[in-house]
Amino acid sequence: MQHTNMTPATESRPWWRYGHVWLVIAGPVLVVVASFITAYLAIVGQDPVVDEDYYRKGLAINKTLSDNPASLAPAKEARNHAATGVKAPQ
Repeated sequence: MQHTNMTPATESRPWWRYGHVWLVIAGPVLVVVASFITAYLAIVGQDPVVDEDYYRKGLAINKTLSDNPASLAPAKEARNHAATGVKAPQ
């Protein structure tokens, strides 16, 4: 009986010919590309500056809220209910 060597011949291929190598490389490359896109969007689409007169406008809003205390009743009722767990009598 004659023994023949039946091991398949292995060819040496360059690394870029293997699909799983590209799968491993694709993740970090995708993250780098996404970070450049995010940086571009952050630089180009800057938020507008806060209104220069924000403090006076905030005081005016607080004054309109304090002029009508009945408008705050639902908020106060919800706050008290959340703190105590007891619903306010109607």
